[in-house]
Amino acid sequence: MAPTAPLANGLYVKDLAQSPDLKSVPSEFTFANDSKGSNSDTLPVVDFSMLVSDNADQRSKALLDLAKACEDWGFFVLINHGIPETLMEAIIDASLEFFDLPEDEKRYEAKSASDPVKSGTGTANAANHKILLWRDFVKSYVHPRFYCPDKPRRLRDIVSEYSERSRSVLRELLQGISENLELEAGSMDETLNLDSCFQLYAANFYPPCPEPDLTIGIPPHTDHGLLTFLIHNGVAGLQIQHKGEWFHTNSPKNSILVNTADHLEIFSNGRYKSVKHRAVVNTEATRISVVLANGPAPEVVVSPSVELVKRDGRALYGPMKYIEYVETMLSNRYDGKGNLECLKIQ
Repeated sequence: MAPTAPLANGLYVKDLAQSPDLKSVPSEFTFANDSKGSNSDTLPVVDFSMLVSDNADQRSKALLDLAKACEDWGFFVLINHGIPETLMEAIIDASLEFFDLPEDEKRYEAKSASDPVKSGTGTANAANHKILLWRDFVKSYVHPRFYCPDKPRRLRDIVSEYSERSRSVLRELLQGISENLELEAGSMDETLNLDSCFQLYAANFYPPCPEPDLTIGIPPHTDHGLLTFLIHNGVAGLQIQHKGEWFHTNSPKNSILVNTADHLEIFSNGRYKSVKHRAVVNTEATRISVVLANGPAPEVVVSPSVELVKRDGRALYGPMKYIEYVETMLSNRYDGKGNLECLKIQ
């Protein structure tokens, strides 16, 4: 039978899942969870090539699609973004290589939430006790300062290139969002210091689970930052909440799943909502996802846009330094009021 305290025995979830005697989920992983979700064929799609097109009609159509996606779903599938498919496959493969490393080569124990590289098996707080999540992870800050695990050696160059190319996509999307919000040209860039935007790389490894309805990969949560980019190995598992219901996300190969995050909600003074989402697991296949969280510069104190506050008559959110917000979230508070709720002005 599988050990009842896998972390105490130095095991990652990957090791636990490969145990030939594993027939059920150890009690430490039990999470009250209904993983059922509906399929939706209406998940918005934004064509990046049209957004950057010189054709005024195409760009206008893409801006409209982007506005509706941010307003209605807070989530969209980004296609024709220009990031090479070979690079996207490489970062998935190199991340998978990380999880295949011996334990002593892949363990980065965080002494504090501000440590720039961390890895391990996830935990969450639920019903006043800590539970283990059915996933292993690695996270590192990659911009404006770059950090990365030492192995596999090729991971550093791949993550660096992916984050650089993603920043170009991010800036174009935020420019479109700024136009849709009718902000003065350059005001978002300047206010949030996007030249020094914060990026966090995270890879999540979800092995097959014998009882997927009794545990969870990542509980429902929202993200820090402005926009989150997610790619995966083709195995489904990300669900998003829309109008109180959970929906499966389906995305074509070489697309990027993008969601609006907490600091876009704050900056837009509530016009665009940060979207709750979760990761569920399955019995059949390993899922790996690579996430790039994109936020303002670390030292920026984020509050609603001055222009939007003037229009609305008041700010709906209080100010907070971005890096402090990030580190509070990384300290792993899944229960109780999160930062976003605490910053809302009643």
